[in-house]
Amino acid sequence: MDVSAYFRGRKITIMGLGLLGRGVGDAKYLAGCGAELIVTDLKSKEDLASSLKELEQFSNITYVLGEHRLEDFRERDMLLKAAGVPLNSPHIAEAKKHGIPVRMSADLFAELSGIPIVGITGTRGKSTVTHMIHHLLSKSGKKTVLGGNIRGMSTLALLPQIQGDEIAVLELDSWQLQGFGEIKKSPHVAVFTTFFPDHLNYYKSDMDAYLADKAHIFLHQHPGDTFVLGAQAAPKINNAYAGRFPVDPIIPDALPSDWKLGVPGEHNRYNAALARATARALGVSDVNVKNALESFAGVPGRLECVREVGGVRIYNDTTATTPEAAIAALRALDEEGGKRIVLIAGGADKSLDMKELVAEIRKRTKRIILLAGSGTNAILGQLPDASVYDSLKGAFEEAMRCARPGDFVLLSPAFASFGMFKNEFDRGDQFNALVKSL
Repeated sequence: MDVSAYFRGRKITIMGLGLLGRGVGDAKYLAGCGAELIVTDLKSKEDLASSLKELEQFSNITYVLGEHRLEDFRERDMLLKAAGVPLNSPHIAEAKKHGIPVRMSADLFAELSGIPIVGITGTRGKSTVTHMIHHLLSKSGKKTVLGGNIRGMSTLALLPQIQGDEIAVLELDSWQLQGFGEIKKSPHVAVFTTFFPDHLNYYKSDMDAYLADKAHIFLHQHPGDTFVLGAQAAPKINNAYAGRFPVDPIIPDALPSDWKLGVPGEHNRYNAALARATARALGVSDVNVKNALESFAGVPGRLECVREVGGVRIYNDTTATTPEAAIAALRALDEEGGKRIVLIAGGADKSLDMKELVAEIRKRTKRIILLAGSGTNAILGQLPDASVYDSLKGAFEEAMRCARPGDFVLLSPAFASFGMFKNEFDRGDQFNALVKSL
């Protein structure tokens, strides 16, 4: 789908380039369409070197790095906001004061592509459910594109491959859903997986504000659309939005017990039930769904079995940045409480309640090794036998020394990656490199 004329010659400010590749992809696509871009980011030129290198061929990009200037949010045709930039930013307020549309990559794609959108959100499970749905739709012969909160991928840059007969499967975090709220649009098929406390720093401990952003997944739907709601999230959402559902939610039945998945854990059976309900709504038979789900191999960095060495299975669960995610991993690998897990956890504090996680660590791990950080400091007193390392290499080496055949070495941090790593993906990449170097 060629919509380059829509952007050609338009003055667009991109707020937030980042290092994950999504901002770079947006900038590359828009610059290639002939837009006149200002790219502004609080990070320095040195910090953004890898991203800037990918854009060095474009002469129609002006960079403002290490700061945001109010003048870059005036006399522009559009502001493209990166995920995580607060909507109450004074710079966004400046753009709105001057009548400049504030957009995000995913909602702009949804509007311009005109194709059916399957959107998936939730605190935990949204990545796995997104990939499950994409996998089973593809296996069932449907043309699909995968986008949203996908590492290294600009959703906007998917537009040239759209022919009009695809289904877009988009993972949407709370920030991307702010963009859908701005234009009062929801996906045709909305999936809400789970709802737990998270991002309390961004939302200033206001869980209602966090839910309000996520609720844009369903609030602007129309009769004939589909809303699949996970049982865990249903009570909170029903309480908050009773009488405001444009379509009645579908709460999936549990997956049949004879369906054998390739990914471990009860949480993944829960995820698969959501994927099955979504596929049914899109006309996929249960036979095809079952076959596809049983061949689904999982998502990198989400309870990913990287390698087995000397009878020790090593798992990368770096995207477990909340206690609930780490608990799910512990229960998946040690259902009987056999204490065969050597756990690497810890990192930067997100002001989340860790009591249940600490109890699960005591119940299911033979050894706990922590990465230094403010979150680690907060729980260290409750785990007196833990070792603390200021490098992942040191933590991993101790984990392998402690593990015996039949054990699991599990990286499932339960905390954010800030400080020691660029982001959770960098943490996972470094872990995989250590595993593969054995």
